[in-house]
Amino acid sequence: MDNVLIRLREATSAGVMDCKKALDDAGGDFDKAKQLILERGVAKAEKRAERKTGAGLLETYVHNGRIGVILELRCETDFVAKTDVFKTLAHDLAMHVASMNPETSEELVKQPFVKDESITVGDLITQAIAKTGENIKVERFCRYEL
Repeated sequence: MDNVLIRLREATSAGVMDCKKALDDAGGDFDKAKQLILERGVAKAEKRAERKTGAGLLETYVHNGRIGVILELRCETDFVAKTDVFKTLAHDLAMHVASMNPETSEELVKQPFVKDESITVGDLITQAIAKTGENIKVERFCRYEL
């Protein structure tokens, strides 16, 4: 596999064919191809936004025994709920809630992501939607602090 294609896959976690098409469309330019993949991921996420999220999981996170979060993250199927992508997203979101203390899910998705402030939490969720092919949403969360 071409070196640029491998780098693009590692940077975006997109499929081989999506990376190849983006590179072709961008004339081999890595940065343009990366932007195309992100834009296409957003388009895919928008198409899925109205789909029902009947599965998911509860994620808990406790920071230093003083801050605790329980977060309900929803997706469309149990299959996706069991994937590492979904589980990692749930953990990262619970950790973010503990750190940044958003009041609502709407506020949460607008915040810069605590682990990478170059993206928002909404962008992080959109990336997961593009990877899993299913609608994902934060249903609710609760944060406790001593």
